Amino acid sequence: YYPIEEVLAAEYLLEEFRPDLIEMVLDKLRPENVRVAIVSKSFEGRTDRTEDWYGTQYKQEAISDEKWQNADLNGKFKLPMKNEFIPTNFEILPLEKDATQYPALVKDTAMSKLWFKQDDKFFLPKACLNFEFFSPFAYVDPLHCNMAYLYLELLKDSLNEYAYAAELAGLNYDLQNTIYGMYLSVKGYNDKQHILLKKIIEKMATFEIDEKRFEIIKEAYMRSLNNFRAEQPHQHAMYYLRLLMTEVAWTKDELKEALDDVTLPRLKAFIAQLLSRLHIEALLHGNITKQAALGIMQMVEDTLIEHAHTKPLLPSQLVRYREVQLPDRGWFVYQQRNEVHNNCGIEIYYQTDMQSTSENMFLELFCQIISEPCFNTLRTKEQLGYIVFSGPRRANGIQGLRFIIQSEKPPHYLESRVEAFLKTMEKCIEDMTEEAFQKHIQALAIRRLDKPKKLSAECAKYWGEIISQQYNFDRDNVEVAYLKTLTKDDIIQFYKVLLAIDAPRRHKVSVHVLAREMDSCPVVGEFPCQNDVNLAPAPPLPQ
Repeated sequence: YYPIEEVLAAEYLLEEFRPDLIEMVLDKLRPENVRVAIVSKSFEGRTDRTEDWYGTQYKQEAISDEKWQNADLNGKFKLPMKNEFIPTNFEILPLEKDATQYPALVKDTAMSKLWFKQDDKFFLPKACLNFEFFSPFAYVDPLHCNMAYLYLELLKDSLNEYAYAAELAGLNYDLQNTIYGMYLSVKGYNDKQHILLKKIIEKMATFEIDEKRFEIIKEAYMRSLNNFRAEQPHQHAMYYLRLLMTEVAWTKDELKEALDDVTLPRLKAFIAQLLSRLHIEALLHGNITKQAALGIMQMVEDTLIEHAHTKPLLPSQLVRYREVQLPDRGWFVYQQRNEVHNNCGIEIYYQTDMQSTSENMFLELFCQIISEPCFNTLRTKEQLGYIVFSGPRRANGIQGLRFIIQSEKPPHYLESRVEAFLKTMEKCIEDMTEEAFQKHIQALAIRRLDKPKKLSAECAKYWGEIISQQYNFDRDNVEVAYLKTLTKDDIIQFYKVLLAIDAPRRHKVSVHVLAREMDSCPVVGEFPCQNDVNLAPAPPLPQ
């Protein structure tokens, strides 16, 4: 027990300096007091004891005084090489005269587009460097998708030792394949950032594949694809909805089937093809100047041109994938079985409209209003399952309302309960007082205007605008200003036009993931009401 005024310090704050205790401990650090434990497969057959509980084979013996006296220095016990990433310059750069409140486009060429923002909030000797390397070859088919993944996994594997030293000095990087190419970020102390970035880009452009590591990483990738079947039903539901709604998306089965065709020569040829034509879009944000940012971008371009002979993409190749548009009054149901878990999963998606200031706020305010009642009704009262979620879903510039549930109950029952809940929300909003409605607006506004607590969080918000190609860096202020003009009638109209069971512009997709032991499941059905929880009646759904 600690009194309240000592809770933070507890046993960690040492108030009395006791040099005698320090000397006593140091005096015990002698060879005759040491116990050495060595674990290795090489000791198999050389043990003489068995541990009682786990059956572990081991041997115990004393180290003779003679061995201690004749012990030589071991060359492997030495200080590491000098860490070139340890920062020495922690100067906070003064704000430039032309510093902007939001990221500014400081370079726009056929090869690259550079957004820059000098930090004016956190004033730390740090920066975030984000790059998207856009290539049409990265996701053209499952084979190319696999090769892009393996290329970057092998590249990261080869950088492990180098990146470890950087990590110790407060520098981290992330490198991954995307449906549009490659994403690279370098975050941390800005003093030596350019050294790590240059090493990564050089390695990327001159990479030589190690055959043994290729086989090991390819095998690990196949295991990860196979492990997908063991993921939770609600995760499967989200995965299948993405496949259904995205213009181009490859399934796990398609990736597995194509993986056998990935050979070392084919991967080498692919890397050259991938780097042959690129468009780079970047955001450099933090304790750096515009001139330094332009220099970093030029270094990236020059390195790729010199080593990989990279050329710009054609403007017509800079095309993003689209979302499937659902027809008015359309309802589509997709069913799959989870082969491992004995729970069902469901994701119900009501596609509303393209993202815009007005549509964003209609959707977010509606989600704000139904969030607590949804959890209270479907999870607490009806006890449908531990995982019950409602909220906006956004992808490829299109958005909508989604419900995600994982439950022992069948998907068509979950479907009916979501529809029943939505129907009750119409009257709930109609009967809501103006004071309660304004509280929802205020709660959403406070959440949206909450300032990022870290440089990396602020950078992530800006980067989201860039990769979505919406570039609305002042989104929070603009949308909250619009939010405050909304009325209760606006939200009721939003519901009646897009979400109600008879809404003229209702667009619905349901993904039903069946439990392992379910042979089949109807799409819709009638269910007896359980009086103990006073279930609201489900509206009749189209057969």
